[in-house]
Amino acid sequence: MAKSEIQNRIRRLRFDHGEMTQQQLADKARVTRQTIIAIEAGKYAPSLPLAFRIAAAFGLPLEEVFQYTANGDAPPDD
Repeated sequence: MAKSEIQNRIRRLRFDHGEMTQQQLADKARVTRQTIIAIEAGKYAPSLPLAFRIAAAFGLPLEEVFQYTANGDAPPDD
């Protein structure tokens, strides 16, 4: 089975959005701060609904917050 990887830009985006704290993002996404810490560190991949809530907290589309790769390769263009 191929290894998949979900990466994110949450830390950078928090900084770019007025130095938003992890707690502020957690409140907007309706999760705990510990969940945001784990996602930001790449230790936990969020559910799709949570990923959309996080992206909405930044006012961005999902693909500008999260990136998916399989086997370390970029996803193919359609």
